[in-house]
Amino acid sequence: MIESMELSNKSQVTEFILMGLTSFQDIEFLLLALFSVIYIVTVLGNLLIVVTVLFTSNLHTPMYFLLGNLSFVDMTLASFATPKMIANLVRNQKTISFAGCFTQIFLLHLLGGVEMVLLVSMAYDRYVAICRPLHYMTIMNKKVCVLLVVTSWLSGLLHTGLQLPFVVNLPFCGPNVVDSIFCDLPLVTKLACTDTYSVQIVIIANSGVIAISCFLILFISYSSILKNIVSHSSSGQSKARSTLTAHITVVILFFGPCIFIYVWPFTNHSVDKFLAVFYTIITPILNPIIYTLRNKEMKTAMRKLWKGHLG
Repeated sequence: MIESMELSNKSQVTEFILMGLTSFQDIEFLLLALFSVIYIVTVLGNLLIVVTVLFTSNLHTPMYFLLGNLSFVDMTLASFATPKMIANLVRNQKTISFAGCFTQIFLLHLLGGVEMVLLVSMAYDRYVAICRPLHYMTIMNKKVCVLLVVTSWLSGLLHTGLQLPFVVNLPFCGPNVVDSIFCDLPLVTKLACTDTYSVQIVIIANSGVIAISCFLILFISYSSILKNIVSHSSSGQSKARSTLTAHITVVILFFGPCIFIYVWPFTNHSVDKFLAVFYTIITPILNPIIYTLRNKEMKTAMRKLWKGHLG
């Protein structure tokens, strides 16, 4: 697939240069240590959540099923570009091959689309649990949960599939400097040696619309849930409020940068590459932090799993 992409793209450019966040060596060494720690914690933390949900019977519920899938996506999202970015921090030549660049673009929009739909699915799960608790297990049955996850992956494939062919077939004949920590559609499209106005419209229509649509659905869902919580004061609702706060935090930090970057994707915002750090490096680490430190049920399950393993 990657070889065919290279052959189909009749261009002179065989690699791109990733500028990264800074050109100061002292800051690069600091970022190397920081991002390495964050990446290791992200992968191990999300993997721990997946394993805990998988091997703890009382966590075989719709909420934790969706959470386990979200952790898997976050773990993969953190891995599509971060290792390459960390490696480039210690290299003089911060290059990436043509095929590698478009592989990053494919994975970014595949996983980004999956995560958006999964977050909507989790909001729907919380809406049913809080607003229709008596019908929860009937509505959120196993078939529905699997359907939500399959839909999220199909949505991600559709999201990336509707954009990538338009860009990979553009002629790239020179400059090849990408001012970011990884390859992304708006930045790579600007490097093409042709008029890309129609491609820009496709990217705005696709990425911008899906990000704003999912965010609006989430906003309406969480507004309805909050209204329900306010009208019913109890200890159970207090727990629901805590869970909801965690969900909203993840949503804001993930969708905020995405909307900013893709609604105005071809303006020269120097802050874009710093925002990209949030949804590719910072957001994936929020799962293990928020859903373990704030969740007594998850912490108890992890302790039991750890003791069982040691035993």
